[in-house]
Amino acid sequence: MEKIVTPRLDLPLLQFPRSRKPALIPSPSLNRYVRLKQRGFETEMYTETESHGVKMSNTVGRKLLGLAAAVSVAVSSSICCDSPALAESITIAFPVSRAREVTEVQRTLVEAWGLIRETFVDPTFNHQDWDSKLQQTMVEMFPLRSADAAYGKIKAMLSTLGDPFTRIISPKEYQSFRIGSDGNLQGVGLFINSEPRTGHLVVMSCIEGSPADRAGIHEGEELVEINGQKLDGIDSEAAAQKLRGRAGTSVTVKLKSVKLPRDYIKLSPISSTIIPHTTPAGRLAKTGYVKLTAFSQTAASDMEHAVHEMENQNVQSYILDLRNNPGGLVKVGLDVAQLWLDGDETLVYTIDREGVTSPINMIDGHAVTHDPLVVLVNEGSASASEILAGALHDNGRAVLVGRRTYGKGKIQSVTELDDGSALFVTVAKYLSPSLHEIDQVGITPDVQCTTDKIDSLTGEILMKMNSSVPLLEADSCVMVAEHELETKQSSGAAS
Repeated sequence: MEKIVTPRLDLPLLQFPRSRKPALIPSPSLNRYVRLKQRGFETEMYTETESHGVKMSNTVGRKLLGLAAAVSVAVSSSICCDSPALAESITIAFPVSRAREVTEVQRTLVEAWGLIRETFVDPTFNHQDWDSKLQQTMVEMFPLRSADAAYGKIKAMLSTLGDPFTRIISPKEYQSFRIGSDGNLQGVGLFINSEPRTGHLVVMSCIEGSPADRAGIHEGEELVEINGQKLDGIDSEAAAQKLRGRAGTSVTVKLKSVKLPRDYIKLSPISSTIIPHTTPAGRLAKTGYVKLTAFSQTAASDMEHAVHEMENQNVQSYILDLRNNPGGLVKVGLDVAQLWLDGDETLVYTIDREGVTSPINMIDGHAVTHDPLVVLVNEGSASASEILAGALHDNGRAVLVGRRTYGKGKIQSVTELDDGSALFVTVAKYLSPSLHEIDQVGITPDVQCTTDKIDSLTGEILMKMNSSVPLLEADSCVMVAEHELETKQSSGAAS
């Protein structure tokens, strides 16, 4: 998991075409196999001859399952389709483990493999034979004796797809993932991420008022140890698990050897305030500042409430801060976009595994406000943040200020598997409404937020940097955003 609250990208509007019919992989010269139906894993044991098959009872089949030296799996390919006409099957031979917990993971492997086969965005599966990959992985699992080791084989298989976002997480990890949607956890209030170049765990931000915030931990600090255990080679999800714990207990983290109490954390993705300032014309103005940290279930409703509150206080313009927002629920990102847009505008385009481009449009949208808007982005703005920024920018609603975004233009489905684990699959890519590529490219803002830009601004804005204004007003990117809003308002440009 990339942070304490893993971004889930879920776009149920996608539909997927019928998959290729695979070649039959011959079974070894053994006379028993188990059919594992894709949903529910019903087991049926057959005795097979060259000319016919005779069905035996499920009871007998289950008894023989642990004794069989090899089995075959028949998997329906109609995972996403209800029509019987689209059903296909494949028979693959594999050895069944004698370790019960490994056998269960073998079943999970079949389910995960089938979902990948039906929905993965690259129909070549990174130019490899995906059917043979299942057989190979099953054979590798056979001598194992622990579920953890077996899960490692599934992860290794998924890694061959060449897509780090397609992955499986354990039942325990999936429960942590769901915290992001529920909005509550017990922990220290840190958002952490793995730095791509070094693999080090870095603090992205602290939840306001949390134990981490009260301890003075800051964005960008590297997390070195948790309770004395070095974090070399530990991913951000494993580290997040170590940070969580019952409220009232403590955990020691080594940044600067800080000991943190655990507490109940309310994961509100929205924080907002009003920035009062004097325009060059000498009038008092109010800018509404809204920071969105994640696209969790409540993000759109929380933002709508925040904007309504500021509208009631006569705010004349807005800054939407998406810096270091790694994404989340795509649907929520689209819901947030509709708070700022009218009509039937295109919010994003999707490209499926067959290369078909499809628009996702609003239906009779009504913006909460038409006041001028600037959106702040940086290299930490990813996925749903990029969808939102692109939708507002390409529809002429907002000016983008900051630095080029991360460039994650992939859409994922998340499926809870039979054993409680979850499979994340990249099922499509997206383009901005102007059909600009985002994946591995990112979005370049209209105005770069740099020191040179600050130096070129008006003397009145420069004075803010040396005055005792609140930290937010001294944020260089916020000042650039305010300058852009003042320019837009003075020119009378429509928002």
